Amino acid sequence: MASVLIKSISKDYGQAPVLRSVSLAIADGEFLTLLGPSGCGKSTLLRILAGLEAQDAGSVSIGERVVDGVRPKRRDIAMVFQSYALYPHMSVASNIALPLRMRRLSALQRLPLLGRLLPTTAQIAEDIGVEVSRTAKSLGIGDLLSRKPGQLSGGQRQRVAVARAMVRHPAVFLMDEPLSNLDAKLRVQMRAEIKELHQRLGVTFVYVTHDQAEAMTLSDRVAVMLDGELLQVAPPQSIYSDPDNRRVAEFIGSPKINLLDGVMRERGLIDVAGSTIPIEADALAGTPLLLGIRPEALYFVAHAGQGVLTGSVRMVEHMGSDLFVHLDLAGIDQPLIARLLPERAPHIAPGQILHVGARPDRILLFTRDGRRLRREADPVCRHVAPFREAVG
Repeated sequence: MASVLIKSISKDYGQAPVLRSVSLAIADGEFLTLLGPSGCGKSTLLRILAGLEAQDAGSVSIGERVVDGVRPKRRDIAMVFQSYALYPHMSVASNIALPLRMRRLSALQRLPLLGRLLPTTAQIAEDIGVEVSRTAKSLGIGDLLSRKPGQLSGGQRQRVAVARAMVRHPAVFLMDEPLSNLDAKLRVQMRAEIKELHQRLGVTFVYVTHDQAEAMTLSDRVAVMLDGELLQVAPPQSIYSDPDNRRVAEFIGSPKINLLDGVMRERGLIDVAGSTIPIEADALAGTPLLLGIRPEALYFVAHAGQGVLTGSVRMVEHMGSDLFVHLDLAGIDQPLIARLLPERAPHIAPGQILHVGARPDRILLFTRDGRRLRREADPVCRHVAPFREAVG
């Protein structure tokens, strides 16, 4: 096992900056996910950790050792690529076994004919075969060991790549969107397998994804990246419930957070969308603010009143256990999305006038430039269950 320390890593491609002085400390045995949209620099950072690319500035340490300039195979890491990176001429079993053969067999023992005659070769090969079979079975590909990669589906190939990394028992696992090519059912299954693998081995995992559900369910901490910068590094609950700024709040959550323009009327009252919401905030009267309200923080009320938002229904999404109701509010360009329980809401149709309340303790406040305006009542983090339900 090993910790990972990233100090002021920068990387440019020509005139385009990809990473901007990224610093990050990953604890020994931690599962950390780099979460962000395509092009934010998360995969580039992972490749720098692996030694597949060189940074323009900064340094990387694995354990107590600075690994700048150290070849990938000397870093005691295993990487699972999004593009599989399997040898097409080798069987599934041989692909999975390759790291073990390179580590446990000498150059002579790996020779096709002579190697078989050398002492201990047969026993080592048998031990490798047992480990390969056990790992493949745990990933549901035990019956595919004799096939070639060209005979497999995309999802099966990705599981072979995961198995090849698992069988090495490295100090650090690096995973670059390993589940992106799997269907929904297998993705959920593989998430559980990866989580169980981490818990069983206690090895440091650095996982890259754009999928929020993966990040929130797998990670000890999530590092949100946008435009080559780390915006926030925190446990999943804090990332969702206590974002540091507007950019993090907007990126995390599905449906995404509602952002409403408001103005501080007086201490404890904010005017927004034709209504007045009671919120304690450290701001002067007349200060413009942004109110961030998650869809699940809204609830149906029968009548208009203080703290109630009133709008016309634009669209209704029936999700089985939930209703996502899109409301047009006065003076607000984007519709407000409310996640309502069907049994507690009336029959809702487009054009209907609907009243929803917002829980004050669940409302996030931001300045107009996107900075978080925290209040004494804000908890450090809240339970993440509403997020997990929202992203499905």
